[in-house]
Amino acid sequence: MTLSNLPPLVTIFGGSGFVGRHVVRALAKRGYRIRVAVRRPDLAGHLQPLGNVGQISFIQANLRYRKSIDRAVEGADHVINCVGVLYESGRNTFDAVQEFGARAIAEAARAAGATLTHISAIGADPNSASAYARTKGRAERAILETVPEAIILRPSIIFGPEDGFFNKFADMARFSPMLPLIGGGRTRFQPVYVTDVAEAVARAVEGELQGGTIYELGGPQVLSFRECLELMLKTIDRKRSFVAIPFGIASLLGRVASLVPFIAPPITADQVMLLKSDNVVSEKAESEGRTLTGIGIAPTMLEAILPTYLVRYRPQGQYTRSGRSA
Repeated sequence: MTLSNLPPLVTIFGGSGFVGRHVVRALAKRGYRIRVAVRRPDLAGHLQPLGNVGQISFIQANLRYRKSIDRAVEGADHVINCVGVLYESGRNTFDAVQEFGARAIAEAARAAGATLTHISAIGADPNSASAYARTKGRAERAILETVPEAIILRPSIIFGPEDGFFNKFADMARFSPMLPLIGGGRTRFQPVYVTDVAEAVARAVEGELQGGTIYELGGPQVLSFRECLELMLKTIDRKRSFVAIPFGIASLLGRVASLVPFIAPPITADQVMLLKSDNVVSEKAESEGRTLTGIGIAPTMLEAILPTYLVRYRPQGQYTRSGRSA
């Protein structure tokens, strides 16, 4: 095979993360050459089996350092940004990672003549009171100003084997007799399967999505925070009580938890702020076909996937007999 007929090269920032690794798998199956841009390439070896020999390569990149971004994008045909942080830690602030970093990737993609797909989040708003949502919104604006034909995907809460939501509360249920319901547990989510998100990204790379468009990705069910936890408990065959925590108290607890060094806080004040708004696909996106179903992807049901990875949280793991709750 000559250089002129090599498969297209795709650079994926954050390719070793929860969403990124599924994007790598989806693109590897389609035959793309993949360059995974991560801060620690030495910790990304688990991606190698997802492709053929030599199909997946690694390069060191840090979104705080522009030269590393330019180097990672050089020669790429398409660029994907999967990087995001749920809480700030040290120099990895929302501003640095989600706004400055996203803008830098867009500028590098434009300079390289590459197309761009960016994974944002439902609720992204440059005027939001939440720093997470605000920087996500500013990043979207900067990206479309820099690369007008960029494709932006806004998923709701993402579930899958390595997710940080159902796994977190299932693990908590192993030790705690009660589970917290922030704000009474009324916030609505539209959980979307990580493989469906990865498929949407792959279709964007293949040119099947409209450039310069923001898509909102949600699953087939809209569930409240409480309903999500009830389904999780049913899946792991455990019974637990719920305790409602008002937003004000939860915010205070989040501020205190964020002060503890070297550990990931169970919740932050900024995350509490996010929970004050529903996280579901908008009616406008539905009517305009800017959704999973609108691009021809049938969203996956939670009940079909949760048992495949939450089984380890059952009282006796996979050997727990159904209906014998602990």
